[in-house]
Amino acid sequence: MENQRSLQNSKEIKLSEIKPILSRTDLKGTIKYCNKYFQEISGYSEHELIGAPHNIIRHPDMPKVIFKLMWERLKQNQDILAVVKNLSKSGDYYWVTTLFETKYHPFTKAPEGYLALRKAAPKKAVETVIPLYKTLIEIEKNEGVAASEDYLYNFLREQNKDYDTFMRDLVNYKGLIAKFFEGMSKMFA
Repeated sequence: MENQRSLQNSKEIKLSEIKPILSRTDLKGTIKYCNKYFQEISGYSEHELIGAPHNIIRHPDMPKVIFKLMWERLKQNQDILAVVKNLSKSGDYYWVTTLFETKYHPFTKAPEGYLALRKAAPKKAVETVIPLYKTLIEIEKNEGVAASEDYLYNFLREQNKDYDTFMRDLVNYKGLIAKFFEGMSKMFA
C-alpha cells in the first residue's frame, strides 16, 4: 500500500449498478479468485490480488468491529451482509453492499473458504452508515473494539433491530437486490 496516494485527495469510484464484484478466499482470508471487475475497480492486477490477504482493500474508515462481527459469523458458518467502504490501490474508495458466504467442499461438506459478492451500495445506506462508522472508529481509538461493539449493539437495540435486520432494511434487501445476490451465489457455488 506504499504506492497509494494520500487519502485526503481520494475520490469516490462510481460503480456499475449491474456488474458484480466477486472474490473467493480460503479460510484465512487469502484471495484465491477475483473477477475482472474486482481487478478493475480495486486497481490491482490479478497477479497482485491472488495470494494476497483480502484486507488489501480495507479502508481505514471502516470500523474494526464490523470485521470482528464478520469473522465471528463466518467462523460459525453464518452468512453476513454489510455495507463496506473499500480502498483501491490508487487511494480512491468505493462503497459496496457485500454478502459474505461460507463455501463448502462438494464431497466432504467441510468449510473451505468464503465468497464475497458485492454490488454498489445504495446512496441512502452509505449516508446512514457514515456517521455510525465514524462514531465506532472514534470509540475504537479511545476505548477499544469491545467498547465499539457495545456501542453498536446499543445502537441496534435503539433501532429495535438485530444486525441482520438493520443491514437488510438499510440496503433494501428484497426483490431485485435479493435476487441479484441469490443468483450470484448460485453461479459461484
